[in-house]
Amino acid sequence: MNQMKQANTAIDLAIKFGFLALMAGLIVFFSITAEGFLTPFSAVFILQSVAITGILALGVTSTLVVGGFDLSIGAVATSALMLSSYVMVVWEMNAFWAVTFSLMMGAFVGFLNGVLIVKMRVPDLLATLGMMFLLIGAQRIPTEGRSISTGMALPDGTIADGTFSQAFLMLGRHRIGDLVPLSVVFLIVIAILVWVFLELTRHGRLMYAIGSNAQAASLAGTNVNRYKIIAYMISGTLASVGGVLLAARLGRGDVASGNNLLLDSVAAALIGFAVLGASKPNAFGTAIGALFVGILLQGLTMLNAPYYTQDFIKGAVLVVALMFTFALSGRSGRGRI
Repeated sequence: MNQMKQANTAIDLAIKFGFLALMAGLIVFFSITAEGFLTPFSAVFILQSVAITGILALGVTSTLVVGGFDLSIGAVATSALMLSSYVMVVWEMNAFWAVTFSLMMGAFVGFLNGVLIVKMRVPDLLATLGMMFLLIGAQRIPTEGRSISTGMALPDGTIADGTFSQAFLMLGRHRIGDLVPLSVVFLIVIAILVWVFLELTRHGRLMYAIGSNAQAASLAGTNVNRYKIIAYMISGTLASVGGVLLAARLGRGDVASGNNLLLDSVAAALIGFAVLGASKPNAFGTAIGALFVGILLQGLTMLNAPYYTQDFIKGAVLVVALMFTFALSGRSGRGRI
């Protein structure tokens, strides 16, 4: 009996702290093998690189909470990047309108995703996959596939004379105290807001209830369809925030700059299941997952690992993290999918 109790205790500890131990081991490994990894400059670079991924991952988390999944989030972010650039460079409008139009676009795409899923009964993966391809095509049409920058030639032969305003560029480039990127502050604030909403409010608890058993939540009086649409609107809006920050960092509408956003944000959201044995989508775990992805990629880069191996390694780490979440928690009898 005592041996069984000790075994269960060991499993509990592995479930709760296994991923954090893996993350700590990774930091130690890179600190030893990669010169300059454990420096303030490297830490700032990691934080800046995970800010956008983390914001998108929090959007993915909101859909996972209601039992859904958003594959269009990377395309929404890239569309926001292109739209905000187009508004300033081609339409010659200011930063306020660039951000406003981008956020409205993201919320509208999320609304369309939600309607397709809850009203048209299209499976979430298929609905958001279709939206992803639609957006990838739509964002290239106005410029015929070219990136957006001041002085570019438009399809009609005119020259785009607009510029990126300093107020807009500050969103992605400004550092507080010449150290902490403003984009990191956005990530922290958004993560706290999402955590408070999901964990401490009635609406968040209802969304978790929908993800656990939508039929039971509906019988209890919850408007399941409304909350699912809201979840996808949150996802689309946060994706557009990430796209705006990326445009502000680059200072151009680079159509290819968001290629890895989907994979990295999904990885961060799913890794979040393993943080502190949560076994469910959660904002805190997602933020830690994004940080983990940033640490992993920065360490591999500093070790001069070939770029084509990075996705393989991210996938392997994700599999290990999900093993902690589901395989071990299943043995302890507390697993929840």
